[in-house]
Amino acid sequence: MDQQATAAPETGYAPVNGMQMYYELHGAGGTPLLLLHGGLFDIEQQFGALLPGLSAGRRVIATDFQGHGRTNDIDRPLNTRDLASDIVGLLEHLDVREVDIFGFSVGGAVALHLAVNRPDLIRKLIVSSVSFRPDGDRGENAEAVAAMTVDMIAGTPMEERYLSVSPHPDHEHLQGLLDKLGRYDAGTTGWTDDEIRGIAAPTLITVGDCDMVKLEHAVRFLQLRGGDVNGDFEGVPASQLAVFPGTTHFFGLAKTGLVQEVVNTFLEPPLPSGWQDR
Repeated sequence: MDQQATAAPETGYAPVNGMQMYYELHGAGGTPLLLLHGGLFDIEQQFGALLPGLSAGRRVIATDFQGHGRTNDIDRPLNTRDLASDIVGLLEHLDVREVDIFGFSVGGAVALHLAVNRPDLIRKLIVSSVSFRPDGDRGENAEAVAAMTVDMIAGTPMEERYLSVSPHPDHEHLQGLLDKLGRYDAGTTGWTDDEIRGIAAPTLITVGDCDMVKLEHAVRFLQLRGGDVNGDFEGVPASQLAVFPGTTHFFGLAKTGLVQEVVNTFLEPPLPSGWQDR
């Protein structure tokens, strides 16, 4: 294995929007790959098993969102728009002008927001286990998160991780994070069909076959990105869909070998000719 992939990462904190935003830099080479975790997770919990394979021969930037992992919380709700602003600030701090981006759940929503609103920053887009409109979700996960208390996650890796690395490692702040996640993007309507069609970056959509995101929604997502065609006659589109078998939302990236192969295969080929027109 590439020694770059197993070396200790460079770590730091970026002053962004009143926070000290924790980040890690792994590997070297190529267009940087930015990893964005889901709600209540962090770099290690979401991507720890994937990082060696993803960073072999490639620069990887990973970060903890507001109130997650090693990044402090601030007096601000959690929503996609603000988290996307934090990511823009982080990239400016690191003097990175273009990335491939891989976001899961909340991180996928942030990645999608950036692809729609800051296309100059995104070369390739990977969005995992996230809908582009609320009607694409089954609903049970959002209801469960809205009702979640610290007692309900007592003894779980999420609680243990929070108490071990958070800048404010106590149950009061953890409950505050749960409350913010329960109200995440409340009242928003998502993105229109035209906004999804208009994304410039080739897109890989991944979803579990028993995810919170409905499979028909994932297919619609693919169709809006120019997929679901007879590739033997029309060519293989730049945007793709991967459905991971036996996979729920909570364990959406747990099949490390499968996820790594799908993601690396999408990132490694050159951009297909004519992809801008799809």
